[in-house]
Formats: sequence, C-alpha cells, structure tokens
Amino acid sequence: MTSNFVHTFFPGRVVFGPGSLDQVAAEVELLGVRRVLVVATNSARDAADVVEVELKDRFAGRIDGVTQHVPTEVAANARAKAREIDADGLIAIGGGSAIGLAKAVALTRELPIVAVPTTYAGSEMTPVWGETSAGSKTTGTDLKVLPKVVVYDAVLSQHLPLKVTAASVANAIAHCVEAVWTPKADPITETTAVEGARALAAGLRAVLQDPADIEARSNLLYGACLGGSALATAGTGLHHKLCHLLGGTYNLPHAETHAAVLPQVTRVKAPEVPQAKARLEAALGTDDLATGLYDLFTDAGIPTNLKDLGLTEDQAEEAARTFQGAPPELVTDILTRAWAGTRPEGATR
Repeated sequence: MTSNFVHTFFPGRVVFGPGSLDQVAAEVELLGVRRVLVVATNSARDAADVVEVELKDRFAGRIDGVTQHVPTEVAANARAKAREIDADGLIAIGGGSAIGLAKAVALTRELPIVAVPTTYAGSEMTPVWGETSAGSKTTGTDLKVLPKVVVYDAVLSQHLPLKVTAASVANAIAHCVEAVWTPKADPITETTAVEGARALAAGLRAVLQDPADIEARSNLLYGACLGGSALATAGTGLHHKLCHLLGGTYNLPHAETHAAVLPQVTRVKAPEVPQAKARLEAALGTDDLATGLYDLFTDAGIPTNLKDLGLTEDQAEEAARTFQGAPPELVTDILTRAWAGTRPEGATR
C-alpha cells in the first residue's frame, strides 16, 4: 500500500514535437505578451532568427550569447536590457544557461517565460534559479521563474555534438536519480523520475549509434522534461548541492560535474531507498545503480573524474572541508572518489 504523501503539481504548458519551433509566436500571443526579449545561446542563433521573424511587431530586443552559472553582472545587464526595451515577456532559446539568464530577469521583473530548450538540462521545468557572484553560487526557488510554456522541438538538438549531448544527458539523469531520495520525494516523483531515466538512457544509447536520430532526440527531450518535473517537486539534495559548490566556486562545467559526482553520491544514497534503487536499475538495465551510471557515462565518453575537468586535489579537499549539510568524512569520501574517477563497483554504504 502506498503511504501518505503530499505532492505539488506545478502549473505550466508543454508543446512537444519536431517542428514545434513554429508555434512559439502563437504561444506568446496566447500569453498576451506584447514586447518580447529573446535570450539565445550562440548555438541557437538560427532558431532565434526564425522566432524573431515570426514574432513580427512583438519582438522588442535580443540577447545573444550567455555564460554558464549566470554571473551577477550578466544578470544585471539582462535586467537592464529588459527594462530599457520595456519587455513584458521573455523567450529563452538554448541550454540551461539561456534559460537560467531568463529566470534571473523574471525573478526581479516578474515576466512570463517561454522556454525553448536545445539541450537536456531540464531547468525549463523547474522554479529553481541560480546566480553566481565572487566565486559563490546562490540558488533559490520561486514560482516567478517557472516558464509558462515550454516548447520541445527535437529538430533543434538533432545536430548537437555528441560530447555536449552526452554531458547534458548526464545532467538530466542526475535530476531523475536525486529526485528519488530527497526529503520531499514521493511516489509520483519516483515514478516520473524512473520513466525519465529510462527514456534518457535509451535515447543516449540510440544517439551514440546515430546522432541525427530524431526519435532518439525526442526521447531525450521527453526524459529531460520528466527529470526536470521530478526535481521541481522533490527538490535537491546532497548531489546537487555538491555540484553547485564545485561549479560556483571553481567554475567547473555544470553538466560534466554531474557525471563525475553522481555515481559517487549514488553509491552512498541509493541504498537508503531500495525500492527506487531497484526501479532505476531496471530502467537503466543494470544490477547496481552507481556502477551502471558510471559505466553509462564512460561508454558515452563523458569524463567521470573531476581532475580532468580542471579541479586540483587540493581544491577537492578544500571543497570537502567547506561543504555544509553532510558529515565531513562522507563528503571527503565522495569527492576523493569523484576527483580520481573511482569506479563504484559493488560498493555499499
């Protein structure tokens, strides 16, 4: 029998399918937005060009090029731009950095966001925002930053390089895996997370065989959507807090950091939720969740150690000392293994 629980469903609209980029302007109109600021990554310039034309007189301005971890000065400039052009709505096209910058604007100006993700970050489904200043990343949750509409068009990610694809999928899988053991996890987030992990693992394996496989790319977007949805309700835990510390303090690449840290955190956290662990193992086709994640990432060519991402051993030790929220010896063990890239074979808590 299912135990008592409380689950929060977040409001939002998802438009899904190849070619759905053409529906962005109509979605903006449905929201009643009159002056749109478009935020786009450099890799999404072509898609942004299409949207700009289709917006017609609703287009008010554009920001091209974003920075990961949303530095405070970049956020301030974007807010100033929105104020200058009197924007009453935002379109974010690109990966998590573009969506993160749009969220930074929405946080202070309360503008609705239409998100068009071109990677698999999943942040488009969450009310979580983040901003980095002076080597420290601050995160928070606010419904003002939750996109009103998310448009998923697999065509936009069809030619995403395999290296970027694999790292982004690792990020999305981290959302699914952590969503089963946080204090706010419940049977609905668990089911959502397990299905998301299944879709992401299957999609990644298919894309490694044929990078332009539109069905596989759609599978990845579907999995990212579910992973983001699960995390939005379940919240973050030890894994994401460690990754935010590493990324904000040492400027490590966000997605790749997840791939290095997740198997090591899973090794110690997954045994606490044996049912969810077994369901995730079935979804990934592995006998041990931590080892299966490590092997999946390795097979996809993603670095599974922090030293290859530029973190020194001294910095790993420093991060373990400064981290708050878990026993120091546990964090030291996790980060030592993550720095070296130790395969968590057969390890238990």
